[in-house]
Amino acid sequence: MKGLIQVYTGNGKGKSTAAFGLALRASGRGLKTIIIQFMKQGNTYGEHFAIAKIENIEIVSFGKPKFVNFKNPSKEDIELVNEAFEFSKKTINSGKYDIVILDEINIALNFKLLEIEKVIDLLKNRPENLEVVLTGRLAPQELIDLADLVSEIVEIKHPYQKGIGAREGIEY
Repeated sequence: MKGLIQVYTGNGKGKSTAAFGLALRASGRGLKTIIIQFMKQGNTYGEHFAIAKIENIEIVSFGKPKFVNFKNPSKEDIELVNEAFEFSKKTINSGKYDIVILDEINIALNFKLLEIEKVIDLLKNRPENLEVVLTGRLAPQELIDLADLVSEIVEIKHPYQKGIGAREGIEY
C-alpha cells in the first residue's frame, strides 16, 4: 500500500476525532498506528483511556497541562514541541507503523514553534508505504500543497456559544 499525506484542519470541532477514527478503522484491519500529540499532556483525555484498550494503536503526548500562550510561548513549550518532532522523526523512520498521526502539529507550525521546512523535509523523505496524518487548526499552505488529502472542518455552530463548557467524554 502506498502511504499518503492527510491534513485535517479548520476551526471546527472534530479534527483529532477524525484522525482517531482512522486509527480505529486501521486497527480493525490489522494496521499499526501511533498518535503523537503535540502540545497535549497525556492521560488526561478520554482517548488515552480508550486507546489503552485497543490493539495496534499507541498514543504518546508531549505538552503541559495548560494551554500554550501563543503570543508569548515559554521556552519549555518550544522545547516540548521540538521534542515531539524529534520523536516523530524517529517514529516515522522506524518502520514499525503503518500510520503516524501528528496531532495538533498544524498549530505548532502556525505559531512558529517548529520550523515548517523540517516537517516538509520529513514528509517528503518518509517511507513510501507510511500514511501520515497532520491535524490542527491553521494548517500552513505548504502542508496543504504537499498533502494528498485535505479536509477542512468548519464550525457552523458550537455549544460554547451558548455558554456550555467542555464535557468529559465528549470534548475531552
